Amino acid sequence: MNPIRKFLGQTAIYGIGHMVGRLLNFLLVPIYVSQFTRAEYGQVTDLYAMVVFLIVVLTYGMETTFFRYIHKDEEPNRVYSTGLISLISTSVLFLAMVVLFSGSIAGALRYAGNPEYILWFAWILALDAIAALPFAKLRAENRAKRFAVIKFLNIGINVALNLFFILFLPLYLEKNPDSALSAIYDPNMGVGYIFLSNLAASAITLLILLPEILPSSPRENRIGFTPKFDRKLWKQMMWYAFPIMLAGLAGAVNEVADRQFLKYLLPADESFTQLGVYGACYKLSIFITLFIQAFRYGAEPFFFAQAGRNREVYARVMNIFVMFVVVIFVALNLFLDPISQVFIPNPAYHEGLHIVPILLMANLFLGLYVNLSIWYKLSDQTRYGAMISGVGAVITIGLNLLLIPKMGYTGAAWATLATYGTMMVISYVLGQKHYPIPYHWQKNAGFILFGIAIVLIMRNIHLGIAINAIAFAIFAAVLIYFERHSIKRFIGK
Repeated sequence: MNPIRKFLGQTAIYGIGHMVGRLLNFLLVPIYVSQFTRAEYGQVTDLYAMVVFLIVVLTYGMETTFFRYIHKDEEPNRVYSTGLISLISTSVLFLAMVVLFSGSIAGALRYAGNPEYILWFAWILALDAIAALPFAKLRAENRAKRFAVIKFLNIGINVALNLFFILFLPLYLEKNPDSALSAIYDPNMGVGYIFLSNLAASAITLLILLPEILPSSPRENRIGFTPKFDRKLWKQMMWYAFPIMLAGLAGAVNEVADRQFLKYLLPADESFTQLGVYGACYKLSIFITLFIQAFRYGAEPFFFAQAGRNREVYARVMNIFVMFVVVIFVALNLFLDPISQVFIPNPAYHEGLHIVPILLMANLFLGLYVNLSIWYKLSDQTRYGAMISGVGAVITIGLNLLLIPKMGYTGAAWATLATYGTMMVISYVLGQKHYPIPYHWQKNAGFILFGIAIVLIMRNIHLGIAINAIAFAIFAAVLIYFERHSIKRFIGK
């Protein structure tokens, strides 16, 4: 099969499971902003931001390391078993430490009144960290359908429980106060039901993944787990993984540190309120981030499988990526007003809509960086990934410290744009020096600049949704015209 077609097919399957699931989760945002105050939703934003950072620590680059070593090692079962035992051990240790010191941790994070939140999130993180390698195993075995179904179930369970506890039960018990269901509902729990729903979904997901975790007999085209830990191999894997973890930590700083800066740099009586507004508006950039994540799921194993072959294939994948992501960027910007009315129905949050175009541009740059960053993984120069993300982290920290006290969450948005733009440029320059790939930058840059121009013009002249739709159709027509041969080739095949 044509490698590009195989890649697109796998990315589509990964994307369907991940994107549909995440979109279902995104549909909860209108409920959250309607049911909870901005400060309460700020707690949700804050805690899930910390999850992004901590899950990097708890998985410490083991997914990427697994992909690299199953292609280098003659015994993929040994690689998988060693990595999984490592993750289980560190996750259990983390959980034990949090249980012992949950009160102190809750106080330091400004949750002294709700230390149970910290315990619930510790369980969520431990379960998700253990599940990371079984999910990577499914990707390595090209079992994209099973991967997508499990991911979809995880989000589906989470969404269903949210709807049950936040919408159904309060309405039902209001009409039926003597119902037996009153025993499982506490009206004072509030946003706690969001976290409990997530915990239940993570636990059920790990149970579904047990066939990938329990010892099993070898099967054709399957990687099996054996309870054997290879210390020598583990040291080699950790040597490869450590720079990836550092890059991931720096990446997590770039992605979510602004939430912590907002919490601690702004006055305590307004910090969670601004976090709530920022978090809700940030959600509107989800369509770009979903596409980036779906792309990464399909791209990483594909890129490693293509290592050592014609590098032109990486450039062709970049062309496809740019086509899709720029279309999404333009569409979200031109139809931001009606989208925000649907997904953020509470007007108390609309004061932050002006940051959405900034964040969309930032995430477009992030997508390009994700695509470009494959060079240091393929060439075993992962230290450069840590360095690039480290530079980004320095910019993130510096600009947030400078801008948030003056501009609030608007400063955080501009800091995000500056960070991802800088990382994109650095990765391209270093990549062309150490692992040259013949990217078609003139064409790709032209599409991006054309998309930005359409957005700037239409958002400043305010001619209405109908005219915006015409402008979007013109943009799409131009893109299709210039890429008509590539589109015909891929669709025709």
